[in-house]
Amino acid sequence: MNEDQLFELLEAVNDLPSFMAFVGALAADREAAEKLERAEPVRYQLGGALGWQNGAISNYLGASLAYFEDSKWSEGKKQPGWRDLAQFLYMGKIYE
Repeated sequence: MNEDQLFELLEAVNDLPSFMAFVGALAADREAAEKLERAEPVRYQLGGALGWQNGAISNYLGASLAYFEDSKWSEGKKQPGWRDLAQFLYMGKIYE
């Protein structure tokens, strides 16, 4: 799956089944990145494969939190929706 397809799945999230499909695709994307990173560690020592900026779970979750703390995402929201949750997970991949 390429980045455009993953982003399309993110944009299509509107309920639990579409959220689960997105999470499955995101997990598969990370698995593919890990395989590439193991095969060519020198190439990916400064940045992860397939656009993954945060491979460790602590960095991944920290980046997700940092994005939403830095953005105006939560202003006026009482509860997150399925797409909001999917976006939170996606930002852990790409936000530095």
